[in-house]
Amino acid sequence: MPASPFPIETSATDAQVAIRDEFAFFGDWSERYQYLIDLGRKLPDLPAEWKTEEHRLHGCQSMVWIVAEGGRDRLDFHAISDSAIVSGLIYLALRVYSGRSAAEIARTDADYIADIGLARHLSPTRSNGLAALLGFIRDQAQRHL
Repeated sequence: MPASPFPIETSATDAQVAIRDEFAFFGDWSERYQYLIDLGRKLPDLPAEWKTEEHRLHGCQSMVWIVAEGGRDRLDFHAISDSAIVSGLIYLALRVYSGRSAAEIARTDADYIADIGLARHLSPTRSNGLAALLGFIRDQAQRHL
């Protein structure tokens, strides 16, 4: 299992505030996209045995693999994509949700998406993929409540 860099902040709320503050530094969306790509490069790679159809997230145009581990007290998510921008979107979602309790995940809306203006700047296919990713994370939390 790859070492997870998450959680970084002490709570999902703190992670969302940090994301909002970081994206506020950038003046335009070309800089924000570059930052997303840079964040995606920080994701640890997944072991080859996890890059299977069983762990593939459907609903994404690009290839995304995600694995959940843990239980009620702490859920860790490991994920990666073959797309640089999608890997950045994964990084943000894992920064908010990975390493948290199922209850914290379930009660935390993904406010950072609106806070940084992401919804207005994603293609419909990327928006659908992000919704699938967040849905998977929420479903895992619900299973452990």
